[in-house]
Amino acid sequence: MLFSIVVFLLLTGAFVYLRKIGARDKDLPPGPPTLPIIGNLHLLPKESSHFKFTEWARQYGGIYSLKVGPGTVIVVTDPTIVKELLEKRSATTSDRPAMYIVDQITGGFDIAFARYGDEWRTLRKTAHAILTPQAATRHLAIQRAEATQLLHDILTSPQDFYTHVRRYTISVIMSVLYGQRVPHYGTPETIAFFEMMHLWTEVLAPGAAPPLDLLPIFKLVPERWAKWRQTVRKIQGLMRPLFFGLLDAAEERIRSGVQNECYVEEILEKQADFGLDRKMIAYFAGTLIEGATETTASYLHSFILCMIAYPEAQRKAQEEIDRVVGQDRLPNLDDRLPYVQALILETHRFRPVSPMFVPHATTASERYNDYVIPSGSAIFANAWGMLHDPALFEDPEDFRPERYLLTENGTKPGVDASDMRGLFAFGVGRRSCPGIHLAQNSIHINVMNLIWAFDFKPVLDSHGNNIQPDTWAYSKGISFAPLPFDCLISPRTSHKARIIRQEFSESATIFERFEHAGRSTGVDGQ
Repeated sequence: MLFSIVVFLLLTGAFVYLRKIGARDKDLPPGPPTLPIIGNLHLLPKESSHFKFTEWARQYGGIYSLKVGPGTVIVVTDPTIVKELLEKRSATTSDRPAMYIVDQITGGFDIAFARYGDEWRTLRKTAHAILTPQAATRHLAIQRAEATQLLHDILTSPQDFYTHVRRYTISVIMSVLYGQRVPHYGTPETIAFFEMMHLWTEVLAPGAAPPLDLLPIFKLVPERWAKWRQTVRKIQGLMRPLFFGLLDAAEERIRSGVQNECYVEEILEKQADFGLDRKMIAYFAGTLIEGATETTASYLHSFILCMIAYPEAQRKAQEEIDRVVGQDRLPNLDDRLPYVQALILETHRFRPVSPMFVPHATTASERYNDYVIPSGSAIFANAWGMLHDPALFEDPEDFRPERYLLTENGTKPGVDASDMRGLFAFGVGRRSCPGIHLAQNSIHINVMNLIWAFDFKPVLDSHGNNIQPDTWAYSKGISFAPLPFDCLISPRTSHKARIIRQEFSESATIFERFEHAGRSTGVDGQ
């Protein structure tokens, strides 16, 4: 009898305990109804999570919570709350959630995903040595030269514009980091890199893999039943030889006395001062390539897509740039082009490359108004939801650069949007993108060049009618990039075409410093 009572009490206690797992505590922000044990796991989207997270924001408010097993996810879709939690309280909200997949691939040395602590501070300090505003100006020469090649490549084979843009973005950061440019898209290392990035962004998208860190039992699922394990193995097979091959080449140049003063050479010579070992250097530099390449390419592809879809915006930008710059030279960063600047900002708003950002995590409990955010909670800043909020932006699904001429932050007149300033293009708080200055220069240089040089038009059907581009045909991963699309690109005048050829020819002296015969990156075919 006593044994039966004990068993009954144990089972009752276990039942009560299990019912609490997945339940939303009364002090948490509101959110969708939960189920025992799994919480909201069954509701999480497997792709393009920003759409569902925005739908919930319209229902539950600017801050709401999701339960994933015993873990808590906070989603913020209000710029004032984002500023308060992720900037003003950044001392306790700058961690990253545990990411088993990332650790399996990079060993925790990816600066974007590294946990908040000494190793992250070391990586961040090292990044700032190259990515400060002052340091970024030293790289303008190669950025301009590579942008000139982009113009020349599009002039020569406009149908390949999509890969020309990718070549530009990877060549710039490879030149800056490794002193080794990429003159052609079809090199083995470039193909391997973009294949790796496709898999990388796909597996990291919220919902693409089980919540391995919140429900560790999923880590026990064999590979044949776990697609995420198969993807991780493919990424490892591409990433390691690429990253370490680039490092090998830099070390060989140092041994041979043919350095070209690139950043990784400086790190290798001062690695004791930086506090980095060889593995950290390889993954640190490699993940900088990832961030700089994918995001800038995604932005420029979105810009071209918008020029096709919104010809009136293209016409206004061309009129302004012709009036200010003229026909006889390429634009430069000193040119005052308010409409073009508004167009750049509207492209960031209309199709942000990181609609959800990488999540933050709390290292201590925080209270916001009547809500308690527990220590260890993941915090998602829903950039998409804020940038497409009809309470902030007039007709947010329309592409309207003029909104940024009407108000500083593009919001409706009379709306207090001071917390929107500079918030969403490059992250927020201590985890904002360290490469913001390099990226902004690339974006501005290329947007101005492309508007000055080319007309962008839709392709035609068999009857000669325009085929309107699909501005919703985007990738499903953690970054938001247009899927490959077709368009007609032609030089605006033959005179401008001659200037492009001349500028490209004159860039050869800049390229020489970043070209090395017989280099080896450890990728098959090299």
